[in-house]
Amino acid sequence: MDQSQTLPSRGHVRNKSSTAIASRPRSSTKGPLDAADDPLNPPRSPLPQVATRLIPSRPLSRQGNPRLPSPRLPADRRHSSRSPAPHRVGSPAISAPKDFSYLLRPEIYQSLTPTAIPAPFRNSQRQPTPDTPIAELLANGHFRAAAIAAVQALTGSGGQPAPAPTDHARIFELLYVRLSCLTLIDATQVAAQEVRALEDVNSVFYMDDITGAHLVPWDLRVLVVRLQAMGFGDPRRAVMSYYDLAREARARVAEALAGHDNSASEVWKGRLVDLGVKVAGALVEMDDLAGAKDHLAGLRDQADGKLGMAKALLWLHLGDTAAARRCIQEGDSGERIIAALCAVADGEYEAALSAWRELREEMDGDEMVAVNLAVCLLYTGRMEEGREILEGLVDNGYSSHTLLFNLTTMYELCTDRSKSLKGKLAEKVAGMEPTPRGWEKSNVDFKL
Repeated sequence: MDQSQTLPSRGHVRNKSSTAIASRPRSSTKGPLDAADDPLNPPRSPLPQVATRLIPSRPLSRQGNPRLPSPRLPADRRHSSRSPAPHRVGSPAISAPKDFSYLLRPEIYQSLTPTAIPAPFRNSQRQPTPDTPIAELLANGHFRAAAIAAVQALTGSGGQPAPAPTDHARIFELLYVRLSCLTLIDATQVAAQEVRALEDVNSVFYMDDITGAHLVPWDLRVLVVRLQAMGFGDPRRAVMSYYDLAREARARVAEALAGHDNSASEVWKGRLVDLGVKVAGALVEMDDLAGAKDHLAGLRDQADGKLGMAKALLWLHLGDTAAARRCIQEGDSGERIIAALCAVADGEYEAALSAWRELREEMDGDEMVAVNLAVCLLYTGRMEEGREILEGLVDNGYSSHTLLFNLTTMYELCTDRSKSLKGKLAEKVAGMEPTPRGWEKSNVDFKL
């Protein structure tokens, strides 16, 4: 969605030939989020109207994007454009390594205090030691400890030297660990403030001067989009940034197909599909529900059914159960799940209860199905049965935020001693073996 596509305002300029020359119909174009079967063929489908509507005619933020103090930033990073500048292939020796020392400054990163952690977790013998490697912390679900260790490695405050300012691979690897772990422990606002130090990740400063490749890993670039939109207080920034990434993904699909690299093309097509869903989610967060509906309606379904399930869940979020049902074809694995969710959304609790019971018999041990069944039992006045199902899941080693939150809610509804039950539940979960799904919980999980 280049801003060069926007039409200039006419103002009071006279055009004598405006009544004599018929305007030519606009040529059909294709949006960057549309992946054709062969991107090398001429475009065939029009650009969705939502894309045109999202092009701002003024700066993205009404008050201007707040910027961090910039004396530390290289000049080419402050004044670079979004597209890489031309470079001479014959003179690679003149390229100097990029300096990312501004990401190694301790003042960028906030401290994480354990005050929001229940005592059974803080005092548990399962807490990792300070010298535990980051890979081991991630494997055991110690996300808060991994976020702290990543900052210590970045700043050199953990007894080991910090990475070299030119070692972009290691710096961005640690930064991804930090930001992703913050989101996993419900410290998204902290991540949104810390990610501001990156500023414009799409600038040429983050490009390799010789190859033109982006130095920031793709997963980190996608994560940065939403966090920076939150950190800079500009939700439209997310939509524009996703379209920038989608334009690049389309170009990579074309390159892969031109080189007959089918595996690479499938990877980039999958990323393009993922970006399409994220744009819809960003529009929902902007409260642009009409734009989100238009965008969802324009997304093409995929053979694997993953996009259909994502679209159905978004339609449910928008309150359109009919559209959600249309996203899932008959016979798909998610058809009955979406049908049960739609029944709950429509207030048909008895029908939903029957659907969840059947699904639980076929998918025994599935936490998602069991939690939805328990919630449906609560809606139909059978809270004790629902509580038994949730407590059984905890006994079997499940401990997701949704499970714990719903169980503690039932404790509050069915007894006056809910605080004692919540404390015992926290002790039981703290005694579980660490797993990659996350071991340490917060007070919010138990409504403490």
